[in-house]
Amino acid sequence: VQLQAFGGGLVQAGGSVRLSCAASGRTFSSYNMGWFRQAPGKEREFVAAISWSGGMTYYTDSVKGRFTISRANSKNTVYLQMSSLKPEDAAVYYCAAVVKGASWYRTSEDFYKYWGQGTLVTVSS
Repeated sequence: VQLQAFGGGLVQAGGSVRLSCAASGRTFSSYNMGWFRQAPGKEREFVAAISWSGGMTYYTDSVKGRFTISRANSKNTVYLQMSSLKPEDAAVYYCAAVVKGASWYRTSEDFYKYWGQGTLVTVSS
């Protein structure tokens, strides 16, 4: 599967933005999906994950209550709705995919086999 993330841009602190990740192919519903981010000078970190059906989601603590991951399998797209943005949310955001199996998510990037190119979110204070 090929992934393309988009939707980033410049957002004011406290504002919202929705990222999208479009997947190629007709088997999108076979993949569990995740979002990661990488801020300048920092390692890439897990943000959120969603199961292949959309029935299960998981978030890192720092974004709980502010970010929402969702997916539309009919559109081969996964979303990350980001609200109440903080300057520390600024990063390049990546979507990632793994074929569904025994585990539906991990916070380790090694778990995910396919990656999008990233989209930059800048948060102004």
